[in-house]
Amino acid sequence: MTDFYIPEEPTPAAAIAAIGEDLALFDDWMDRYEFIIELGRKLPAYPAQWQDDTHRVRGCQSQVWLAHELQGERLYFTGASDAAIVSGLVALVLRVFSGRTKAEILGTSAQFLKDLGLIGALSSNRGNGVAAMVERIHALTAAA
Repeated sequence: MTDFYIPEEPTPAAAIAAIGEDLALFDDWMDRYEFIIELGRKLPAYPAQWQDDTHRVRGCQSQVWLAHELQGERLYFTGASDAAIVSGLVALVLRVFSGRTKAEILGTSAQFLKDLGLIGALSSNRGNGVAAMVERIHALTAAA
């Protein structure tokens, strides 16, 4: 049985607000990066058999895989990356989108990444990659 990410916050908006509060605790981006890396270390284990082309997120500089499962009215996601900082970004994205309804997921754009300063603080390749994760989640949701 795969452990899908279970969010603590009740809505995507609440998760985004909580992430903003977490990031605001740190004075500089090096400390924020360490925090993000630590989030990645806490992700549920990702099955090795899903580290394949079907689950791979295109557009990411690093290897990134996402899987999902529909449970009732909610979609749950799990993910992994071969890079520490990107694993943390996967954790942030899952915190916003996993365990939500289709309407909540499709109603939440990648704009929060810019609003939180994540896109501007990342290399352009990583910024494009994290946006690609959100696009993949939207595509999986629309198809579910």
